[in-house]
Amino acid sequence: MFTRTLLALLLFLTACSGEERLYKTRGHVFGTTVDITIYGGSQQRADLLGAEVLREFDRLHRKFHAWEPSMLTALNDSIAKGEPMRADAEMVGLLKSAEKLSVRSGLLFNPTIGHLIRLWGFQKNDIGAQGPPAAEIKRWVDARPSLSDLRYNGNIISSVNPAVMIDLGGYAKGYALDRAAALLREAHVKAALVNIGGNVIAIGQPGERPWQVGIRDPRGAGTVAQIALRDNEAIGTSGDYERYFMKDGKRRPHIIDPRSGYPIDLVASVTIIASGGRDPGLRSDGHSKPLFITGPRDWQAMAEKLDLKEVLMVDAQRNVHMTAAMQARIAGAERHEQAGTWQARE
Repeated sequence: MFTRTLLALLLFLTACSGEERLYKTRGHVFGTTVDITIYGGSQQRADLLGAEVLREFDRLHRKFHAWEPSMLTALNDSIAKGEPMRADAEMVGLLKSAEKLSVRSGLLFNPTIGHLIRLWGFQKNDIGAQGPPAAEIKRWVDARPSLSDLRYNGNIISSVNPAVMIDLGGYAKGYALDRAAALLREAHVKAALVNIGGNVIAIGQPGERPWQVGIRDPRGAGTVAQIALRDNEAIGTSGDYERYFMKDGKRRPHIIDPRSGYPIDLVASVTIIASGGRDPGLRSDGHSKPLFITGPRDWQAMAEKLDLKEVLMVDAQRNVHMTAAMQARIAGAERHEQAGTWQARE
């Protein structure tokens, strides 16, 4: 493990100089800013592709929203009533993949604790300071909901535990990244970078050098490190600095430990890189949550359990802990920068 004080954890991107241009499309979905950067081609084509990706994001946002009317809220309502619901293959596939991660993580990744998330006031757009009664927290912890409680009959979903309330806020953005990558690859783009609120996936390479992202402080601005992001790699961060409130001098982020029912206050952010396969976006999103919950003392064991090689954690005291592989990637990017091989491009 490598430890040092971190000043910033900021995402930015650059491409190498050359004849091709970068075209950017910006939107707002999943409650955050979305950027689609396409390398090469024409402005018109990039605009059309960017709009197509944003439409797909909007579809997924409306389908998997945790508290506004959606297919997911309809499923949660059916579970609460003890009734089955006909979903679709996409929903079933996403839930089954989430269950695999949940089991591997020892249920620390648990999207079925929606009742706890709602109890703490995170299932709404305007977050205020909450102090749920301890008895209510214990009630939902003791109910022990999990994705293993779900039963499938084709696309019909039911649950043996009415306490299950699914919230895919820590998983759907990663799935959306993979869907965006699939759409852009089908369109044969030369290279692209898709950013959903700091969760990023790379397609191809913009010229002679890979895409580049940087690292920033969960508490401030400024860049301190750079990372090369190559084709079919995704970087994801779980942090305590976007959806949180302060109460009694403590920061209460939206990431809740399903074992205690309380938000985690020992970690500021966890960043991981997932590479290869059909779902690097999904893995970069979901796999960071168990590490965040285990905290600075036990994160390494969880990283090994989930087969994560490149991890960077910033704890609440602003110390950085990272794997040797992440340290090597950052050092490599810094060497390229010092050699003058990185050039920002509008």
